[in-house]
Amino acid sequence: MVDVERFRMLLQEERGRKLTLLPALRQDITSVNAARHDSNVDDEHDPEGATIAFELSQASALLEQSEAGLAQIDAALARIDDGRYGTCEVCGEEIAEGRLEARPWTPYCIRHTSGRA
Repeated sequence: MVDVERFRMLLQEERGRKLTLLPALRQDITSVNAARHDSNVDDEHDPEGATIAFELSQASALLEQSEAGLAQIDAALARIDDGRYGTCEVCGEEIAEGRLEARPWTPYCIRHTSGRA
């Protein structure tokens, strides 16, 4: 049997980290956009343009990943509240505690995780 309260605490801690990170990522995107706008960058011909475009792409990807991670954490916390935490959404079998240690937000056992994380 999974120690649900321990995982609730882990998920809430990770949720707090994500909530702290999201405003910083949004600020990075705003700053890079401002730099891009202020410099009138032509990505194709200005050497700085490629760097700014890369920074914007990287910050946007990190923001998207963090938002998706937050959604996964919220879904896991909802499964705890519903009494479904630790049960695979595909087969209904218990998810191994080691898997939950590695990915406490996962709704899938190791057998049904292919392509899902």
